Amino acid sequence: MSAAPKASPSNGGRDGSIRRLRSLVRKEFRQLLRDRSNLLVGLGLPIVLILIFGYGLTLDVRNARLVLALEDASPAAHDMAAAFDGSRFMSAVRTRSLAEAKAIFEAHEADALVHLPADFSRRLAAGDAQLFVLLQGGDPIRASALRGYVEGAVAVWAQKRQDRLGGRPGNAGVVVVDRLWFNAANNSTWYLVPGLIVLIMTLVGTFLTALVMAREWERGTLEALFVTPVRPTEVLLAKTITYFVVGLFGLALCLVAARGLFGVPLYGSLLVLLVAGMLYMVVSLGIGLLISALTKNQFVASQIAILASFMPALMLSGFVFDLRNVPLAVRIAGHVLPATYFMELVKTLFLAGDQWALIAKDGAILAAYAVGLLALARAVTRKRLD
Repeated sequence: MSAAPKASPSNGGRDGSIRRLRSLVRKEFRQLLRDRSNLLVGLGLPIVLILIFGYGLTLDVRNARLVLALEDASPAAHDMAAAFDGSRFMSAVRTRSLAEAKAIFEAHEADALVHLPADFSRRLAAGDAQLFVLLQGGDPIRASALRGYVEGAVAVWAQKRQDRLGGRPGNAGVVVVDRLWFNAANNSTWYLVPGLIVLIMTLVGTFLTALVMAREWERGTLEALFVTPVRPTEVLLAKTITYFVVGLFGLALCLVAARGLFGVPLYGSLLVLLVAGMLYMVVSLGIGLLISALTKNQFVASQIAILASFMPALMLSGFVFDLRNVPLAVRIAGHVLPATYFMELVKTLFLAGDQWALIAKDGAILAAYAVGLLALARAVTRKRLD
């Protein structure tokens, strides 16, 4: 009796393996579509990063604001001042006195002050004219680029003047004398370290709170508490107070490191800085509580906390790149973030001092964010418990 023919192990095994692999791939895709958190990481995160890095990251300096102190009314001085009007990178405002220009500059309404003294035309004729430039040194990268724009405008003007006069090319006897304000050492650390305080407080306040709260939602700890006489408001307050203290400890460490390790000067009030830090910590806690109440999942909460708070605070708050250099839509998105206002406050207090109009504006915005976010977190928690 002859044995039955056997199926080809190679063909049968390969066909079976392909069918199993196809089934497994189909299963994985279905599971991926059911779990929105995976889609958030796989699709949402790349899209957000592309948009942020594509539109929010730029080393170019645009829309720079200059104030011209034109104390010389001669045609030569006006001709020199006109050299700054045609640039697509700068917009200039003219004043008649150095005191008026300084007031605009010190109020951070201009990135640079260009001073043409009363003897500019006389010294120009003698071949030793000077053009004085003050630059906002809070952002060394921007100040360096702006210095180059000013020197370039002077060089173009000098070349045109020499061509008109029929003389040899050169600088026409004009020397640009520049000085940095608010960062006389031209040290990028002075600019970056205050911004790091904002990022660290965002990470502690939002990310840590959202993660810990979501873990308690997952484990059922909060539901177990809510069946007791404890009220949701009391639980949220307990969480807020606890992580508020942790955040203040982190703020204290940052301030000690900024002054002791990096030597960043603090020209403003330490008390104002502490109050602003407290306000922003409450804002960060409110965001974290809201995220955890909406998601109740550690993984999703951590991803949303990164996408909604830490990454925007890093890229769109003015930490590294000036918001005036980005498109209008990105600029608007940046000004929706509470981190933008705290970033502005911290850098101003460290490098410029007590600018009370700016302190009042940014402090009021942070206070409104704090009240609104805590109220919203309380409302969402109550809604989910009903």
